[in-house]
Amino acid sequence: MHFVDAKGILTGSGGHFGMNIYRGCSHGCIYCDSRSKCYQFTHPFEDIEVKQNAPELMEMTLKSKRKKGMIGTGSMSDPYMHCEEDLRLTRKCLEIIYRYGFGVAVQTKSDRILQDIDLLDKINRSTKCVVQITLTTYDDDLCSIIEPNVCNTKRRIEVLEAMHERGIPTIVWLTPILPFINDTEENIRAILDECIRVGVKGIICFDMGLTLRDGDREYYYAALDKHFPGVKRKYIERYGNAYEVPSPNAKELMALFKSTCKENGIMYSPDACFEFMHTLPDKYEQMSLFDET
Repeated sequence: MHFVDAKGILTGSGGHFGMNIYRGCSHGCIYCDSRSKCYQFTHPFEDIEVKQNAPELMEMTLKSKRKKGMIGTGSMSDPYMHCEEDLRLTRKCLEIIYRYGFGVAVQTKSDRILQDIDLLDKINRSTKCVVQITLTTYDDDLCSIIEPNVCNTKRRIEVLEAMHERGIPTIVWLTPILPFINDTEENIRAILDECIRVGVKGIICFDMGLTLRDGDREYYYAALDKHFPGVKRKYIERYGNAYEVPSPNAKELMALFKSTCKENGIMYSPDACFEFMHTLPDKYEQMSLFDET
């Protein structure tokens, strides 16, 4: 872990912004796209870069914005990694977001988010909060292999349930689905059944498969050699160096996913899910027109 003074903390414009307090990750997920060379990391991925002045930047930035909006975090680096336990920079930024009347959409794999559930509840009651949780496999033994340094699936489902009990809307990322590993009907059905039970608002699944870029691919293949002997050869023979790596079962699994969501009133179009996460309720947008700068 190393500390930097960042020049800015928010990206985006209008009513939708992105925030990444940390760069890199300690979860160790074997498929992580953020390891890809295209993101131009100049330090080891597990050596977390910490934007130590994030709260100060957040205060200065939101104070100057007239139009309220949604602030998303977690798309590149999980805001609830191990270092958040001590640094609490995510919480400090959430407190500022609450104070200035912005909404937030948080994406994580970690149950550490429960430490902030009271604050997230306050944000949701005053503006809007959406909690996004990634679920890839219902099998916790498999989860410990492909996502080794973060809480297991059962615990993440408990997080979803706790948020639902508070009235905080939740979105599940059903991705990635790894060919020859977790791309089974049994796995997808089990995850969907739990999503129904805990009342998720929507599920994002672009396709049943994963993407592999230079940097990410090498790390993933090394993990396949270690944990799934013989599977790397199947990938090379079937996909070569392709970026998109769909499951051989993708058509059947996507049909199951869509029909289940339709039957249970769960949003499943990525566009619909993103629109929901990026949009403040009209009353708050209207109120913001009368806010002082």
